[in-house]
Amino acid sequence: MNDEPLARIEREVLGWDGVFKKRDEYGPGGLGVTGYRYGDPKTGGPQIGHVHDDGHADFRFPRELRDELIRTGRAIPHPAFPDSRTTASYRIQTSEDVAGALELFRMNYERRKEQAERNFVRRG
Repeated sequence: MNDEPLARIEREVLGWDGVFKKRDEYGPGGLGVTGYRYGDPKTGGPQIGHVHDDGHADFRFPRELRDELIRTGRAIPHPAFPDSRTTASYRIQTSEDVAGALELFRMNYERRKEQAERNFVRRG
């Protein structure tokens, strides 16, 4: 697989305020996986999505949104867990796939950012 699409996604996502990555060389099936999270790298934060080295990305969304993304062809069911109620996947194989993957990362980023802001206001 050409690594350039994954590198483009990483550059874009890491450019968003508050996003950091966590790399796991020994992910499921022996594939490495890079998770992108929103929050403080010291204390962790919710994942906005992750990308396996084979080029498939996974995202967790509320069930209704996940179902809509799959129904409209913007995502696919998770290959290993197609009946998951919250997990959607996206295949990244060429540079043409980058925009669709970034759309899903951005959707989750905005959700996580809004959640963090609401939690901050409640605690403040």
